[in-house]
Amino acid sequence: MGAGVSSIMGPDGEVSYGDSGLGDMPESCVAAVLLYLDAPEICSVARLNRAFRGAASADFVWETKLPRNYEYLMGLIESGEEREGEKRGWLSKKEIYAMLCRPHPFDGGGRKEFWLEKSKGGLCMAISSRAMVITGIDDRRYWNYIPTEESRFHSVAYLQQIWWFEVVGEIDFLFQAGSYSLYFRLHLGKPSKRLGRRIWSAENVHGWDIKPVRFHLSTLDGQQATSLYHLEEPGNWILYHIGDFTVPSESMEPVKLKFSMTQIDCTHTKGGLCVDSLLVYPKGHRPDKDTVVSL
Repeated sequence: MGAGVSSIMGPDGEVSYGDSGLGDMPESCVAAVLLYLDAPEICSVARLNRAFRGAASADFVWETKLPRNYEYLMGLIESGEEREGEKRGWLSKKEIYAMLCRPHPFDGGGRKEFWLEKSKGGLCMAISSRAMVITGIDDRRYWNYIPTEESRFHSVAYLQQIWWFEVVGEIDFLFQAGSYSLYFRLHLGKPSKRLGRRIWSAENVHGWDIKPVRFHLSTLDGQQATSLYHLEEPGNWILYHIGDFTVPSESMEPVKLKFSMTQIDCTHTKGGLCVDSLLVYPKGHRPDKDTVVSL
């Protein structure tokens, strides 16, 4: 029994068939196979043996996983960080990919972040409510910024009550070619914690079931999308799908994008709403945690 088992194991404990095994494959052949795998799959097969481990670190493999605009993204990370710029020349393409998969602020104020989705390398983005123009935000009778651990930006804009509701913002960014979806992340009710448990208050929630909120996006090249939603499900974070835009493959120019959400019917007040952020995802990507609402 022992002899039979040892005959199919290589010197490093790898499975072999006859006189050869997976460890005998040239790294170049292994690397050619890895080109067809996603980033997490490459990292998984790297555990098989030394040949796969070596091929899984090859620059030409990871260069195919990096977005076309990765030089631009790295420039945003390194902007104003001289030491990081000096270190970049020593980074492998795998290390660059790993770095881009972490959230990075790109506006100098920590109000806008981008990162790559790990599996496909698609670009994702989050814009804080603090980076938006909100009607009445300077009047504490209507709006307050409240701290919360439930936001990646650690605070959200909380509306107590108002007649004229309007939130607008814009993005000027060099996106790689592809289609993208925009979402507003909203919450009816004020979330908080008591004795370590999550609670929320519905005290000021009203007015959102009377008339729908209008969500809109437009790009400088003429793309537009509009969605209408009644805000629902108090106590839960909801991603409301605004619409999609497309960046053509031949484009190497920044996309200028405007987005908004409004409810300006002044026949009634509305309140009790948390505005966290605007999110940009590759079209078809499904966020893990929050509920998504789309037309």
